[in-house]
Amino acid sequence: IKFEMSVGRCHLLDLPWEDVLVTHIFCYLPLRQLVRLQRVSKQFYALIQVYLANCRTFDLTQIGPSLPKEAFCNILRDNKVLQNLSVQNCSDWVTDTELLPVIGQNQHLLRVDMRGCDRLTRHSLVAVSLSCTHLQYLGLAHCEWVDSLSIRSLADHCGGLRSIDLTACRQLKDEAICYLSKKCLKMRSLSVAVNANITDVSVEEVAKNCRELEQLDLTGCLRVRNDSIRTVAEYCPKLQSLKVNHCHNVTESSLDPLRKRNVEIDVEPPLQRALVLLQDVVGFAPFINLQI
Repeated sequence: IKFEMSVGRCHLLDLPWEDVLVTHIFCYLPLRQLVRLQRVSKQFYALIQVYLANCRTFDLTQIGPSLPKEAFCNILRDNKVLQNLSVQNCSDWVTDTELLPVIGQNQHLLRVDMRGCDRLTRHSLVAVSLSCTHLQYLGLAHCEWVDSLSIRSLADHCGGLRSIDLTACRQLKDEAICYLSKKCLKMRSLSVAVNANITDVSVEEVAKNCRELEQLDLTGCLRVRNDSIRTVAEYCPKLQSLKVNHCHNVTESSLDPLRKRNVEIDVEPPLQRALVLLQDVVGFAPFINLQI
């Protein structure tokens, strides 16, 4: 790669690596392209290694599941300054063996996304809680290996946690969510969706402890009832979004006060649902007449 300058011809690699290329150019290139760029020459390989050792964000979804596990370990071998790490949906090969060394040497992580990584175990979550004490966001959706013990460790060491996705973490029960809410008082976003173990007990505890809560996802929590929703309305003045679809015991009597505060709710009011159904019936009527 060459370009012209006023002083004559100059190679890209002649520019200062850390002050110019790493800081002002490579940070705008997709990770997939940077990985490919390593193959151009030994100099480019060394340059990309410098970049990878200093990058703050590593999102494996930009590369795709085809990345060999050995390459993943090699790419992050020298990085100790990561702030954002995503291995979301790399369930085909990401295990504790690959993740633990990365977590262990990056104590400044603020966001970790492990959603869909079903080959990990509680050891990875415990490692996150012990190493990343400044953690603010954690994605664990569909990680059914998450248990009460690992959540307790997280709560004990990551009190500044502001957002956690525990969708379909079906081992978790009220006890674990209650403990989490008592330790992580700054929580703003919580999902415990698709978990039949969750009841009013933990929802009320979350509401009373996490007064800064803005988003709450209870989708498919079949045992949640109106009482806990009323408690959420009472104790969470900053709530912006509530998801209660498929919560069959939650009715409009508890949702209406939240609607009046302009809280976004994923279930339509009964009257509006009835009108939609009526429109569908009216629209279908001519078809029925034609058939007759």
